[in-house]
Formats: sequence, C-alpha cells, structure tokens
Amino acid sequence: MRQNRRHSGQAPARPTAARSVAYRQLRNPFAPQAAFSADAVAAMHEQALHVLETLGIKVLLPEARALYRQAGALVNDDDQMVRIGREIVAAALASAPRSIQGWGADPSRSVEFAPGSLVFIGGSSCPNAADLVRGRRPGSLADLTDLTKFSQHFDVLHVLGNHVEPQDVPVHVRHYATMRLQLTLSDKMPHLSARGTAQVEDGFEMIRLARALTADQFRNGVYTYTIINSNSPRVLDISMAQGIIDFARNGQLTIITPFCLAGAMAPITIAGALTLQHAEALAGITLAQLARPGAPTLYGSFLSNVDMKSGSPAFGTPAHLQATLGAGQLARHIGLPWRAGAGTAANLVDAQAAWETQFSLWASVLAGATVCVHAAGWLEGGLTNSYEKCMTDVDMLQMFAELCTPPEAGADAIGYEAIAEVAPGGHFFAAAHTMARYRSAFYEPLIADVSNFGTWTENGSLTAAERARAKWQQVLAEFTAPAAAAQCAEPLDEFIARRTAEGGAAPVS
Repeated sequence: MRQNRRHSGQAPARPTAARSVAYRQLRNPFAPQAAFSADAVAAMHEQALHVLETLGIKVLLPEARALYRQAGALVNDDDQMVRIGREIVAAALASAPRSIQGWGADPSRSVEFAPGSLVFIGGSSCPNAADLVRGRRPGSLADLTDLTKFSQHFDVLHVLGNHVEPQDVPVHVRHYATMRLQLTLSDKMPHLSARGTAQVEDGFEMIRLARALTADQFRNGVYTYTIINSNSPRVLDISMAQGIIDFARNGQLTIITPFCLAGAMAPITIAGALTLQHAEALAGITLAQLARPGAPTLYGSFLSNVDMKSGSPAFGTPAHLQATLGAGQLARHIGLPWRAGAGTAANLVDAQAAWETQFSLWASVLAGATVCVHAAGWLEGGLTNSYEKCMTDVDMLQMFAELCTPPEAGADAIGYEAIAEVAPGGHFFAAAHTMARYRSAFYEPLIADVSNFGTWTENGSLTAAERARAKWQQVLAEFTAPAAAAQCAEPLDEFIARRTAEGGAAPVS
C-alpha cells in the first residue's frame, strides 16, 4: 500500500476557522491597460477642447448658460449654444477633487471614490424586472424593494442604485417611495435621481432626516450621488444641467456620463466617439465646478457600439472593451476618478449574458475604473433587471473581489514542508499543510456548481439560473434591515405625508 505521508511524529495540524472575506472596500490590483498611445490620448483631449471652443454644446437651461457666461464662455441664448474656452475647462479640472469620500449610515459601508478604488453598483435605470417565478414585467415598487435588498445583502455591491423604475407609483410622489425604501432597508450610500430641483431637495431633506444631519454637515460631506447623462451629440438638457447645479451646490456627487453609442449618437470610430464623449464630460464637469468649486464630480464613460444591422445597442463587445480602456486613459490624462459600466444585450440569463457581462467587467477592471455601474442584474441592454442574473453576476463580482487580495507568498505559503511531507506519487489531501488550511483556502461559489455529473444529477440537474432563483428567494426570506435604518422610518413618513399633502413634486424634463 502506497504511503501518502511521511511519519514526522507531529500531531495533525488543527484546521483553521471557516473562511472570512472582506469585500466592503476594494483596491484594484491590476495596472491600468491602454488601448491608445499617449500621443493619441493627448490628441483626443486636444480635439475635445477644440470641439468645445469652436462647435460648442447646446445647453437648454438658462441658469447653466448664465454660469458658463460668467466664467467667460461665449453664449448665444437664441440657439442656446455655449462655446467653452480651454482655460475655463482647465480651471474647472484644477478645482475638481481627486479623492471623494462617500458616506453610508454605517461607517464600514462608506466608500472612497478615488483612482485605485473599485466600487461596484448593481444594474440601474431599468424599466422592467424579470425572474423565473413571475416572468418579465414592468418595474414596480415591490421589485425595487427586492433589488435594493439584494444590494444591501451582498457586500460586493458597495452603493445602492435606481435598480428598476417603480412604474406603479405616480411620478410626483415616486421619489419619496424610492428614497424611503433605500434609507429604511440599507445602511449604504443611496442614489437620488436628478429630476428637477424640487424632487432633489426633497431627497436631500430625507437623507438629512435619516442620518440626523444639519444642513452644513450635509453640504460638507457626500451622502448621495446621481448620474448625469448628456444627450449625445452635444446637448445638455434642462433636468441634467439643473441636477449638476443642485448637487454641486449641496456638495453631493455627480457622475457625469455622456450617453454615447458609436455609430449612432457618436462617430463610428472608437477614437472619434471617445473624443465626443470626452468633450461632453468636460462640459458637465466644468458646469459643476462653476456652480461650486471643489464640487465632488466623477468623469464618466458608457461608450459602446450599436449593431449596424439593427441599430440596437451592443455591450460586452471588443469595441466596448477598447472604448472603456480608452476612457480610462482620458480620465487619467485629466487626473480624475471615473466610472465605467458593465452590461449585456442578451435577453435571457444564458451564456451570452455571462460572457458579455464578464467581458465588460474585465474592461472596467483593466481600465482602472473607480466605479463600475450595472455590475449585476442587467439584461437587454438595460431594459430589464433580472433577479437570477443579479445572483450569477454577484458570484462573478465576488471572484473579482477575491483578486483584490494578493495571495500569500511567505515561507509557509510556499510550502516546502508540505512538498517534503508527501511522497512521490502521493497526494496532498491529508497533508498537515492542507489540513490546517482546507476550510479557508479557496473561494466557495455562490451559484456555480463544481460537483461531478452524477452528484449534479442526483441533486436535480439544476441549471445556473435555477440555482440563482433558489438563492434570491433565500436572500429575501432571510433579509433583515439594519436596525438603525429601520428606525428612521417615522420621521421620513411624517415628511412624506406632509409633502404629499402639499402636492408632492413633479419631475422636470
């Protein structure tokens, strides 16, 4: 009988405690990758400045045009065009912060928005929800509640998002319901949509009530964020421009993200689309800094391509990867933290959904993005947030998070004694080195099934989507809101009742 271990006379090693993980604050371990030369990046930046100086951007909000004019921009109120000199942009970039601390109700849930940080946000802005139990449907408040619970439950989802639009709530009171559920179900940083000053101010007040903050404390810390989309090509609409101003003046974070798709709303070449996107982002960042120098602002990219046969948006494509890498280079060129986005055009939780999402996630990570939005649950190019895909994506995000902790490489990890212990042709299952570490050595998948075919068959031959269904059902069944979050419901309800009685606040388009 072959011996697997040498007799050392030592007692068997005690197994370590069960594996613990730390996914709340991540640092990206990978050096940023490049798609373009440094000269090409400089040329794109130069041409973006030239676009702003000579062609300009159409700004629909008079107050925004006034801020640009006061800074020295050339403004024509008749056609609403604003031409922004490069010296104005340079001054704005100089005042924009390089590191931003975002606060949750629990300090351990706070995140740093800075180069090198890695912040994941679940799929957002979806009009529909879907799961294997109820099928695809218009988004509801119940769906947003469930998806917010998922974001609270998993540490690898660092900040809340507007995961689905609750279409069963009237628009003039919808913001009360969405902010209330975020603040009472979670201790993470909430999202607030920029849909007019009245709704934004309501959201700010609800956060102050929930967090027991004075107006000055709120203005001097970052407690919420919004995503600002310009209307490519070269239009900044009323609600988005107003959102930039309102958030900047109140010290809250704006993520300036032009909505460009190469071949549709931007030039078909990646370099051309990046140049347009860069110009629009610079215009938005400049407006934020004109409203309040030092306002917390992130550079944003969501650039991918369209399918030139149908015109449909495509994600997780080679063009998407190249655009994300290029956006990272432009963000580093101007020195700001920035966001990218994952995504898929797949209609089901299938292989296409997995490979497109993984490809776009790798793009964000390898490009050095500070924030990756739509990191879990996104289907159909953002039309649907899938419960099952949220679970499978979280499994993938946790694997990315595992890569953020360097593997051990000390003498004990290198394992000479373990190699010496096992005879040639033996195995390491019972080695002391293995026995001491087996409970904590490897990542345990959330959804993936690594059992053999026989065991898998005996357990019901479940697909990944079916296992994901069981997981989200378990998460919802076991969910408990943080005690401090649940306790803030009473003052919020009093505020909501009063504002509702006053007529609420209609969104501004």
